[in-house]
Amino acid sequence: MDADPSRQVRVRFVTKLPPPLRAPPVAIAVPADLSRMGLSEIVNSLLAAAEPDHKAQPFDFLVDGELVRLPLQQFLLAKGISAERVLELEYVKAVAPKKQDEHCPHDDWVSAVDGSNPSFILTGCYDGLARLWKDAAECTHILEGHSDAITSTRFISKGVETDGSLHIVTGSKDRSLRLYKCDTPVSMDYPKRIGAYKILRGHTSSVQSVTVDPSRDMLCSGSWDSTIKLWAVEGSEEDGDAVSLKKRRMNSDSSGPEESQLEGSATSTLLGHTQCVTAVTWPEQQTIYSASWDHSIRQWDVQSVKETWNVFCGKALNCLDCGGEGSSLIAAGGSDPVLRVWDPRKPGTLAPVFQFSSHSSWITACKWHPSSWFHLVSSSFDGKVMLWDLRTAWPLASVDSHKDKVLCADWWKGDSVISGGADSKLCIASGIEIV
Repeated sequence: MDADPSRQVRVRFVTKLPPPLRAPPVAIAVPADLSRMGLSEIVNSLLAAAEPDHKAQPFDFLVDGELVRLPLQQFLLAKGISAERVLELEYVKAVAPKKQDEHCPHDDWVSAVDGSNPSFILTGCYDGLARLWKDAAECTHILEGHSDAITSTRFISKGVETDGSLHIVTGSKDRSLRLYKCDTPVSMDYPKRIGAYKILRGHTSSVQSVTVDPSRDMLCSGSWDSTIKLWAVEGSEEDGDAVSLKKRRMNSDSSGPEESQLEGSATSTLLGHTQCVTAVTWPEQQTIYSASWDHSIRQWDVQSVKETWNVFCGKALNCLDCGGEGSSLIAAGGSDPVLRVWDPRKPGTLAPVFQFSSHSSWITACKWHPSSWFHLVSSSFDGKVMLWDLRTAWPLASVDSHKDKVLCADWWKGDSVISGGADSKLCIASGIEIV
């Protein structure tokens, strides 16, 4: 197939979008050198002809379930599809941020972020403090107590507990995990300073990653000491491992209530990694995945505390997450610019099923979209946050909010991406439509 600009391809536009965005399903001839932007113009013209008030918007196009990222004639040639038949093009809303919100400044590197709560964003910082940001605008709570940089933060409860509070865990280079309870009714004198109600000790080196089990009853941590430890969120008094420390005031002002601070120890230790455990995730009640600088991803059975599967990828790994169909795919990134995805369900193959190579430096974070099988976000030392779709090897969007290395990223509210970096900023890119 040559690159003759006069060549045409007959196409039919179809969609699963609601009626106002449905073009007539008739076959029309379009220039064969059109890219997705040109195809978007045609769809918008068809929609405007039927509905004069239609506002033009960008679309993406799929052929047989794969996103078109080349001019039509090049795509057809690459896929071995005949240009003689009517090509069915399914169009979907393009996935890209529409707005860069005002950033939230910190006093040091923003090393951890959690966007699983729709009302608050949780950040961890190299100044040893975690912060809660109400509606991504105001810092309402400062969580203090760590003596070194925070490396990981997680909401233990995704929403607000019945008692009107948020439960949070942090991990730090000071080798400890700390548990906090924050009242969500925000007083006018924010930010409110909160101390931990419980400290979890047992790691002999920096805690690098923290995650929560699906029942919200257990925690898992990965450490520079090459171990993974499991901890009970509550019930330590009954287990006999709680140490009531001296009474301390939980608020910075002298009128605050005095509370006991508990100290807990791990219920289990998972051994197998030979270098720093950089990331842990707990997608199912009996299954934990971990990634390490020893180049491996490992699957663990919680009940037997045994390793049940592993893959070695030849690179030191910094991050991993489980998602995709049935939360069965594993995405991981590390000491090269490639984001890789594995499918442990495929026996006998340890090769990635997807690879994304548009970053130009080490990858620091990767997260699956909470409600989409196809979409991921990644961040990198190259200063970029990228949005991905399994149906194409090209990034859907590259977000350039940061002026330095990006250290962490997550989804927030399903339509925003949040990220933190060495420029000491929490950045929010919003208006992302994922259907």
